[in-house]
Amino acid sequence: MKVFISLFCALSLMTANASAAPVRLKDLVEFDGVRGNDLVGYGLVVGLNGTGDGMRNTPFTGEIMTTLLERLGVNVSGEALQPKNVAAVFVTASLPPFARVGGKIDVTVSAIGDAKSLLGGTLIMTPLHGADGQIYAVAQGTIIAGGASVQGAAASVTKGVPTAGSIPSGARVEREVAFDFSSLRRIRLALRTPDFTTAARIEGAINSSFGKHVATMEDPGTVSVDIAAARQGSPAHVLSRIEDIAVQPEERARVVVDQRSGTIVIGQDVRISRVAVAQGNITLRVDEAPIAVQPDPFSQGRTVVVPRTKASITNENGKGLAEVSGDTSLSQVVAGLNALGVSPHDMIDILKSINAAGALHAEFVVR
Repeated sequence: MKVFISLFCALSLMTANASAAPVRLKDLVEFDGVRGNDLVGYGLVVGLNGTGDGMRNTPFTGEIMTTLLERLGVNVSGEALQPKNVAAVFVTASLPPFARVGGKIDVTVSAIGDAKSLLGGTLIMTPLHGADGQIYAVAQGTIIAGGASVQGAAASVTKGVPTAGSIPSGARVEREVAFDFSSLRRIRLALRTPDFTTAARIEGAINSSFGKHVATMEDPGTVSVDIAAARQGSPAHVLSRIEDIAVQPEERARVVVDQRSGTIVIGQDVRISRVAVAQGNITLRVDEAPIAVQPDPFSQGRTVVVPRTKASITNENGKGLAEVSGDTSLSQVVAGLNALGVSPHDMIDILKSINAAGALHAEFVVR
């Protein structure tokens, strides 16, 4: 319990210090138009050690293999192909913003048939398409799978997911996304966590940095910047100056609990009204100690079992009511709950009850 109290207090101090420090705009907002694009492709993995698709259950694997061999000049028409070292896969990737032709990106490979494992497999040249149907990259390479599978005559063991893997720098960019960034006259900053106060602070910080009115708050999630009014060269120069401006974000009072792991995260601005808390574990114990009563010698009686039961109800912690005064801060809440000697899971139940009583002034999130 002492370790838990120390850890909770340390996390509270770290949260207080972190919330007081300003954050760069590049860590708070997304620049409109500067975004990645998702790519997807359908390909073939070869070189598997008998863990590929079964052609009877996945006929599309045989079709793509036949098409690929015919493109390479191999005539397999009418042949009944039954290889076990081939698997059909989906290949996914994200094309980063401003990616240029010849650059490399990471890809993820996932089996779509009944393949047992992709360990040791090699992805054959696979075109990756965007949402517009155009080919933006081509993937190929050896797959690094994140699992293992062992199978015997009567049992099998699987660790991780051997039917999915990745290829670092496995795709080469073949087409660039058409986006004329240098012609922008105005750009919008999209807040990752929309908030009126934070947006107003961003607007004021940008205007103070440029010494003129170039930024306008449109809504709690958007701040518009006039590139032409900034007169600092190209839009890239303007954004390079904006993204290093430090702003202190405003955070909502929030309590997040994870019931499975017993994790509790309490925001710095959480307040609790005056409330009384009682916590204790009630133990009910019933002990059975029957006694066998024997009859006297040479008597006509018989042996009788006499039941004897001892029942008790005890409170293990023995804690009474603990009162929390009004407008309590985070450190006082933690100290008050720890004074009851409660465990993390018991603390979650207490926070739920305080929230149900209407005394917890914060957003309560349960995962």
